[in-house]
Amino acid sequence: MPDRRHVLIAEDEALAAMAIEDFLSRKGYRVTLAGDGQEAVERLRDDPADVVITDLRMPRLDGRGLIREVRGMSPTLPVIVMTGYLAEDSDNDALTNGTWRPLEILRKPVSPQAILDTVVRMLDDDA
Repeated sequence: MPDRRHVLIAEDEALAAMAIEDFLSRKGYRVTLAGDGQEAVERLRDDPADVVITDLRMPRLDGRGLIREVRGMSPTLPVIVMTGYLAEDSDNDALTNGTWRPLEILRKPVSPQAILDTVVRMLDDDA
């Protein structure tokens, strides 16, 4: 399948990232892992993705910083945020008010199937 869709996962919890990578790979996606937002930006520059999945809390560059970088590079690239933490503060405005769309927020713990369903929906909307 030479035209596989590319998913970039930015997640500092290695076991969680590898579990999602394994699941999506078995479903036919090409998956790239990054351990933090800065690594994700570097990987995106070298190998653009069709969708980005990111945690919010990561070292070096957090998820919000990554999303800002992604929006600067590709304003319409679908982004899925996986988080167990969303504080009630102004930092969430761009996440929740549509500024950074297309963007979906999934609360941890999240099943690999829920991630896949969201990826499929976002890529279908993109088509």
